[in-house]
Amino acid sequence: MIPALTASNIYSKLGSDSSLLPLAIKDIANSTGLTAGSYITGKDVEGKDRFIDEFGTQAIWLGGIPFFKKLTDITLYKLLKVDPKFDVRNLKNKDILAKAIEKAPTDEIKQSIIRANQNPKYMKNLAIAKFAFSTLAAIGTYTGLTKFRQHYRLQEAKEKLKENSNTPNNLTKTPDVFKAVHNNQKISFTGSFQDFMFNPVKNLMILDGSITAERLASSESKQEFINYTIKEGGTWLFMYFAGDMIKKHLENKSKVPIKLDSTIIESKELKEAIKGNSLKSSLEQYSQQITKNSKDIDIYNFIHDNPDNFIVKMAKKSKLIKTLKNSEQIDTRAFIDINDFKNLKDNIEQLYKKAPKENIDEYLTKVIKSKRFSVLKNMGICISALGIAVPAIMIASRYILPNNKEYKVMEAARNQTAHDASKTA
Repeated sequence: MIPALTASNIYSKLGSDSSLLPLAIKDIANSTGLTAGSYITGKDVEGKDRFIDEFGTQAIWLGGIPFFKKLTDITLYKLLKVDPKFDVRNLKNKDILAKAIEKAPTDEIKQSIIRANQNPKYMKNLAIAKFAFSTLAAIGTYTGLTKFRQHYRLQEAKEKLKENSNTPNNLTKTPDVFKAVHNNQKISFTGSFQDFMFNPVKNLMILDGSITAERLASSESKQEFINYTIKEGGTWLFMYFAGDMIKKHLENKSKVPIKLDSTIIESKELKEAIKGNSLKSSLEQYSQQITKNSKDIDIYNFIHDNPDNFIVKMAKKSKLIKTLKNSEQIDTRAFIDINDFKNLKDNIEQLYKKAPKENIDEYLTKVIKSKRFSVLKNMGICISALGIAVPAIMIASRYILPNNKEYKVMEAARNQTAHDASKTA
């Protein structure tokens, strides 16, 4: 069943640190701006090259890794009779793993976890192999696209030279269309290796870093290298880093708490929980059972033993805790990030403490509007930077830097054409 397309779901995705939707929107803006700039300054040859580079890479960037992961699931994992839905991060904590087996919602899931626990090293290596294959396969696909582009654009440039053979001084000045992919980074990995394996956004960082390296290394001219440097630096900044910094700034600046996910803030359950005091009792229940000295297993037990607790319900609603399809039963194959659950509790508590005793509806309406405004403002700043500012800087560099105005692929095509002509003379 496809989740209902509601305003809260949309704002939840746009404001999420692990959702690909914000990256896709930012990248479309960036690709559109760069392609338009190439057509304006360089006309057909560079514009076509940019279009292939930007939108071809976009397809690989967003769909490559998920496609190859799915391919691994239905081939290798199926052949080895391994459940691809089991998250190997559960193997880190033996107490939690035992509880996951005990609380498994079905016997099939229970047996799949038991089998995984019988050979944890094998399961971890298999997960790493899946991660490595899907990432490398996506990188290989992009490399193939790059080779095709470079051959195609040179042939296009030669054809354009033939068309303009009667006006050699009027050559198409196509702005270099180096490979402006949306992957733009040479990231310095600050999280654990597993974070990059299981977080879709961080997974893309690795692919982006490889794409950036490939673009810079395969640049066929100084012009292309400069353009890629501007493009990759700008996109890396506003695709991955600026958004998070802007988000935290807006959250801290807001007069009402807006750190919670939109699916929680805009839910009827939140309003009812505050008015009916079930939120208060849920927070008290948590504080009575969980202390500063509590271990991860204690919180994991709390989650399973208190399904009616409002915090647990909201963790399920926001997908922090995965459940079986059309059920409230926890899928114990999935990994529950205990730190994320504790942060959720803190953010719910903060919103509750700042809620007035009266006019709850008015208070929550203000929270919803503030949350939506912060999400839209964040996206607006990043989209403007990627879709307007970065392309404008790249266009300006073509006119400001010496000997950089003419599209260098056209120059290369002219030189090669002249060379070929001299050989046949």
